[in-house]
Amino acid sequence: MDTTTSTAAAGPQGFRQIGENRYRENVGAGLDAFTPGMVIEHRPKRTVTELDHAMTLALTGNPAPVHSDAEYCRTTGTGRPLVCGIVTVGIVIGMTVRATSGLTSANLALDEVRFTAPVHVGDTLSATSEILASRPSASRPEHGIVTCRITGHNQHGEQVVTATRTFFVPTDAQPLRDSTGY
Repeated sequence: MDTTTSTAAAGPQGFRQIGENRYRENVGAGLDAFTPGMVIEHRPKRTVTELDHAMTLALTGNPAPVHSDAEYCRTTGTGRPLVCGIVTVGIVIGMTVRATSGLTSANLALDEVRFTAPVHVGDTLSATSEILASRPSASRPEHGIVTCRITGHNQHGEQVVTATRTFFVPTDAQPLRDSTGY
């Protein structure tokens, strides 16, 4: 008895068949996948590590004691060092890339960045993207322009960061996937 369903024959969701019994994971999407009002919950969540924080401070040369001096933080009432905002926004935006802009050729804007609650080493962040707009590019017909509102939350459900991000996506993802192996 054949128990194969049409869904199983097509392959697992989020993958496309590239050969017999061979599938490739989808990265990014084309313009037609983005509808204004659509909200995407991104996974996996991501826990901020000491290494994330320390490396960013070292790479940026940020000397602020609120990020690096535990005694200063205890004395001034913040309790413990705050994770640098660039770490928070970087992790949250990074979580959105696979589903939204994995096939982008350019980021166009990062606007209205707001840090709304403190983040500490050990916090686990999650991200959502709400599609605000999507349209064909007037100057590059092979691209569409997507604008989304990205929101990051901590493990308690508290919003920690928001930003509006605009980026190119291919108008039709399949030719780009075919030519690049993505």
